[in-house]
Amino acid sequence: MFNILVLCTGNSARSILAEAIFNRDGGEWVKAWSAGSNPTGLVHPAALRLLTAKGLPVRGYRSKSWHEFAAPGAPEMDLVVTVCAAAAGELCPVWPGAPLRCHWGIDDPAGAPRDQIGAAFEIAYHRLSVRINAFLALPFETLDGDSLQARLHRIGEA
Repeated sequence: MFNILVLCTGNSARSILAEAIFNRDGGEWVKAWSAGSNPTGLVHPAALRLLTAKGLPVRGYRSKSWHEFAAPGAPEMDLVVTVCAAAAGELCPVWPGAPLRCHWGIDDPAGAPRDQIGAAFEIAYHRLSVRINAFLALPFETLDGDSLQARLHRIGEA
């Protein structure tokens, strides 16, 4: 099992979408969670509508603090992905297991004008899906830690 934590500031939109995509597309070998440095406490309704439209389950998602995943007894992460610049620049907790880290910046769809929210969420979902599936397609059996880190960085720049 490859454990992945997706971080954003509010944990209400981008990180929730990424968690759902990782868990759907990662099959049996990926388990993803999401969290925020300053969680809003609510998952954005447009994120839940989009996940429903994509046929993904929406039960169980909640906006939560990243401190839950740095506490004793938390799952040990293999990878921590930030999806917003604010979270990428913040001083993060020390994660059990010293996971790989990467930044895959995505514009915040929740900040779009009201009449463009749906389209902004679709764009964020698409960009996350492309990056996540590029990651899932990597030849893990042939990559050492440094090579995997370089590939993660390239995926974030795509």
